[in-house]
Amino acid sequence: MTQRTQTPVTPRPFLKWAGGKSQLIEQYKPLFPKGFKNYYEPFLGGGAVFFYLHQQFTGFNAFLSDINPELINVYCCVRDDVETLIDLLDKHQLKHGKIHYYQVRGKLFRRKKHRAARLIYLNKTCFNGLYRENSKGEFNVPMGRYKNPKICNADLLRSVSEALTKAEINLQPFDAVLEQAKTADDFVYFDPPYYPLNPTSNFTAYSRYSFNEESQKKLRDTFAELSDRNVRVMLSNSDCEFIRNLYKDFHIHTVYATRSINSKGKKRGKISEVVVTSY
Repeated sequence: MTQRTQTPVTPRPFLKWAGGKSQLIEQYKPLFPKGFKNYYEPFLGGGAVFFYLHQQFTGFNAFLSDINPELINVYCCVRDDVETLIDLLDKHQLKHGKIHYYQVRGKLFRRKKHRAARLIYLNKTCFNGLYRENSKGEFNVPMGRYKNPKICNADLLRSVSEALTKAEINLQPFDAVLEQAKTADDFVYFDPPYYPLNPTSNFTAYSRYSFNEESQKKLRDTFAELSDRNVRVMLSNSDCEFIRNLYKDFHIHTVYATRSINSKGKKRGKISEVVVTSY
C-alpha cells in the first residue's frame, strides 16, 4: 500500500481530460461570482473549476454531474472508498507494461472500484492522456510511450476524496440542473464539448455521447432559463461566430488557452476561447 506523506496536498484534477480548465483558472478568477450557496457543474470532466472554488470559498454545497457513467463512477469511488482504489492502482503500477495495458483496456470490470481503477490506470498510461470511446462506449486509445508513468498519486487522491466528502455526485444530462438551480444563491458552470472550429475538428468525438449543433442550442436555452431565474451562470466554449451569436444577449469574455491534445505538435499553441456569463 502506498504510504502517506506529511505534506498536505492541495486537491486538484486527478485525471487528464480533454478541455481541462486548470490552465485557465487565472483568467477565470475575475469572472467568478463573489459568493454563492450552491454550486452546480453539469459537465464535470476533470473538475478543475470545482477544486479551485473548493479552496477559495467555504460553506457552499456542491452538485457535480456528468453523462459519462465511467467518469461519475470514478468520482464516487474516490469520494467513498479511496484507500481500496489506491491499493488497486498500486497493483496496476506493479504490472504495468504493454501486455497488461491491452489486457486491461479490453476487459470490462463489473465491480465499481475495479472499473474506477481501470479508468485511472488507462488515463495515466494511454497515448497523450486522452479519454476516447468508440460508438459502443469502448475505450480505444493505444498505449502511450511513458518510461515510468505515475499511475497512483495516493496523496492527491486522498486530498480529492476529502474535497468531495460532502459533494453530491450524479449521473445525469446537463439540463437536469433546471430541476435544481432556481435562485440567486445558485451558481452554475457549464463546460460542454466545444463547438468545432472547422469541419475536421474532433472536439465532440471523445466519447459515445455526441454534442451537435442542436445540443449547443439546447444548452443555450438552458442557460437562458437559468438566467431568467437570476441564477448566476457561466459557460466556456470555442471562440467562433456560431457561439458568439448564440450568446449575444449575455456577457461574452475572451480568454486564451493552450491547445494540448493534438497529435501534430505544430498545431498546439494559443487559441482564443469564450466565457459567457449571465451576470
